[in-house]
Amino acid sequence: MARGVRDLGADERGSAPVEFVLVGALLTVLTLGVLQFGLAVYVRNVVHDAAVEGAYHAALADTSAADGADRVRQVVERAVGAGYGTDVAVSEDHSLGYPAVRVTVTATLPLAGLLGVPRGLEVEAHAPLESFD
Repeated sequence: MARGVRDLGADERGSAPVEFVLVGALLTVLTLGVLQFGLAVYVRNVVHDAAVEGAYHAALADTSAADGADRVRQVVERAVGAGYGTDVAVSEDHSLGYPAVRVTVTATLPLAGLLGVPRGLEVEAHAPLESFD
């Protein structure tokens, strides 16, 4: 009887499918995590580039702060999709030693696809203020 139990523990029949499922699940989760991280970095870069674009647009001598905010929303909507909420604040700033435009964009930090933490991502951009002088 003892020999039969010992032989049963040494039998590896059927272990290959179990190992395949365990390793496959781990690799699937790892791959999805890397893809999600890549998406989060992409969204962050899009929002940052949109903030820079909006700051430079708002800093032009013949445009207003509202035009810069609209430009940010257009760029984010074009790159990430309609309905991806962004909160844009445009203000004039002198903290850098010269008159400048500051654009602060707050967006959703994607955690599962484009769903994620609302207001979890905030980027800021500056541009020197242009004048006709």
